[in-house]
Amino acid sequence: MTDQSFSEVFASALHGSPTVVVRRGEDPVALPVDRWRRAADDHDQRLVELCVGPTIDIGCGPGRMTEALMLAGHVTLGIDIVDAAVALTRHRGASAVRRDVFDRVPGEGRWCTALLADGNIGIGGDPGVLLRRVRQLLAPGGTVVVEVAGPGVALDRGWAALEAAGRRSRPFRWATLGVDDLATTAAGAGLAVRDVHRLGERHAAVLCQVA
Repeated sequence: MTDQSFSEVFASALHGSPTVVVRRGEDPVALPVDRWRRAADDHDQRLVELCVGPTIDIGCGPGRMTEALMLAGHVTLGIDIVDAAVALTRHRGASAVRRDVFDRVPGEGRWCTALLADGNIGIGGDPGVLLRRVRQLLAPGGTVVVEVAGPGVALDRGWAALEAAGRRSRPFRWATLGVDDLATTAAGAGLAVRDVHRLGERHAAVLCQVA
């Protein structure tokens, strides 16, 4: 199996190559790229409704949430580390830039909402560290809308890789955060859980800043 960068394997997934996520001790899980490439569904629209004002979509992928935010009238920007993701988001007519959330981000300190959809709370492998960084992007009084795993799913920090058609990405740090550990993790980042919403089989929470 050929080793490639995360960006190379993820880009091939975005262009239709069946791809799975592999984590130690777990069965491979198919990457739901087909859903990400479609227009936002009813549950996605409910996620959009939780966002207020100018919203940054962190880890925008092919841009369905960035597009949905734009169509709902939000000033919005998608960021992603993969060029193909940025290109697909722009193809939808939405704004996007290639940027790592841990680097300097346009509009830093002025966003009313930061969106972490589709498990992107796992970016960087430590949800607490990620939320502390995301808090820095917010204007005073801003909120984080975050999609998390359901009850009974324990916080897990570790490594993952993508596999597709005989290719494997180099390992990258990734995490899973569920509803049960959300309040404690958010508190460590100076955030509090305002409310949690069930979106079909998905769960999303609104986090507000603690003075």
